[in-house]
Amino acid sequence: MKSVPKLIRRFVGILMISSVLILILNLVLLFVVGMSQTASGSPYTTANEIGAALQRTGDGYVCDAALSERLEQGEFWALCIDDTTHQVVWSTENLPDEIPRQFSLADVSKLTLGYVKDYPTYAGEAEGGLVVLGYPKDRYWKSMWPTWDYYFIANLPKTVLCVLAVNILFIFLIYVIANAGLLRSVRPIVEGIQALPAGEAVCLREKGLLSELAASINRTSEILRSQRLQLRKKETARANWIAGVSHDIRTPLSMVMGYAGQLKEDPELTEEQRRRAAVIVRQSRRMKNLIDDLNLASRLEYNMQPNHLARENLISIVRQVVVDFMNLDIDGRYPIHWETDESLTVCPVNADKALLQRAVSNLIQNCINHNEQGCNIYVRLTAEDGKCCVAVADDGAGVTDEQLDKLKSAPHYMVCDSDNVEQRHGLGLLIVKQIMDSHGGETTVGHSEHGGFSVELSLPSGSQ
Repeated sequence: MKSVPKLIRRFVGILMISSVLILILNLVLLFVVGMSQTASGSPYTTANEIGAALQRTGDGYVCDAALSERLEQGEFWALCIDDTTHQVVWSTENLPDEIPRQFSLADVSKLTLGYVKDYPTYAGEAEGGLVVLGYPKDRYWKSMWPTWDYYFIANLPKTVLCVLAVNILFIFLIYVIANAGLLRSVRPIVEGIQALPAGEAVCLREKGLLSELAASINRTSEILRSQRLQLRKKETARANWIAGVSHDIRTPLSMVMGYAGQLKEDPELTEEQRRRAAVIVRQSRRMKNLIDDLNLASRLEYNMQPNHLARENLISIVRQVVVDFMNLDIDGRYPIHWETDESLTVCPVNADKALLQRAVSNLIQNCINHNEQGCNIYVRLTAEDGKCCVAVADDGAGVTDEQLDKLKSAPHYMVCDSDNVEQRHGLGLLIVKQIMDSHGGETTVGHSEHGGFSVELSLPSGSQ
C-alpha cells in the first residue's frame, strides 16, 4: 500500500524542513542581535575615541569641541586617570559624586574588567593616562572573568555540530513517538476507503484517534452493502418480470398474427378490410420484434446472454445481412449501396456471429423504420489501426443536433417522436451498443455525409 508510506514521508519532510527553517531563522536573529551589540558605537570604541581626542596641555587635558558636545548629549560619563599619580586629571561634568578621584592599581584592574561602584566601565588609552567610560548601572552587564579552555574553543565547531545532530534526532524521535498512534490509525482507514469502491465489506476497529472516522466508514460500508443487495434484488425481479411478461404475450400475439394473416389473404373481404388486416399483421410483427429486443437487451444488460466467440470474417457477416435485406426489398424503396473497397476481402474479428448479425440488422432496420417514404442505405467496411469498422448510413430524415446530443448522452438511447409514442432510435440502438460493449467495441452515432443518420461500429481486429 503506497499511500501510508507517502503520508509518513510527507510528515517527516515537513518536520525536517520546519527544523531547518527554524534553525536558519535563529542563526539570522542571533547574527542581527550580535551585530547590534557590536556596532561601531560600542562602549569600547567610544572609549578609544575619547582617548584619541584628548589632548594633553600644560594645564591638563583638553577635549575637542565635537567630542565635548557628544559627551554632553550622551548618557555616559568619562574620566582620565594619570599614569603616574593615579589621580583623575580630567572628567566630564556629569561624573557621579560616588566615583573616587584617585585609583589604586587594584581599582584600575577592576574597572578595566568590570565595574566602578556598580557602574559598568570601559577603558581606553590616552596620552599619559587611562580613559574610563562609565554607563548607568542598568545599561550593560559585563562578564568579569571570561576564561575558556583552549581545547574547548578548538573543538567548538565539532561540538556544536554534534549537539545540533543530537537535538535534531531527539526532536525526530519525539515526533515519531507522538504520531505513531496516528500513523497506526491511518493505515486501516486508508485500506477501508480503498475497499469501498470495490464493494468489499469493511469492518474497522473503532478505537484510537480516528475512531469517529472509522465508525463512519463502517456505516458507509454497511449502507453500500445493503443498497447493492436491494439493487441486485430489484434487477433480478425486473429481469424475471420482463421474461415472464414476454412469455405471456407471445402466445396471444401469435394468435393475433395468425388470424390477421388469414384475414389479409381472405378473398371474401373487401380491399379496405384486407388492408386493415395487413396493418394488424405489420404492427403485430413489430410488437414481436420489440419483445425480442427487450428480452435480448435484458439478457445483455445482466450478462445472461452467453457469447460464443469465434474467429469470423466481419465482411462475410455484414455482406450476408445486406443480401438478406436486399432480397426483402421487393418494391425497391430501400436500395442498399455497398461502399466497401473491393480490395478488402478479409476483416478478421473474434466475435459471436449471431450477435453481430443482429447488430447490423438492427442498424439497417433502423434506417427502414424511420424513413417510411424510402431512402438509400449505405454500408461501408474499413480496416485500419488494428480495428474493423462498420458504418451504416442513410439519406433520409436523419436527426436534429438536439436529438443527436440526446442520443449521445442518454444511457438507453431512448428518443421518442413528439407526435406519437413510437420509440425513435430506441431499443435497436441500445442492443447494438450492448453487443459492442460485450465484444470490447465502440458505437458512434452522428449525421450521415449523405444527409441522414449514421452509426459506426468499431471492433478490435482478430489478427492482433
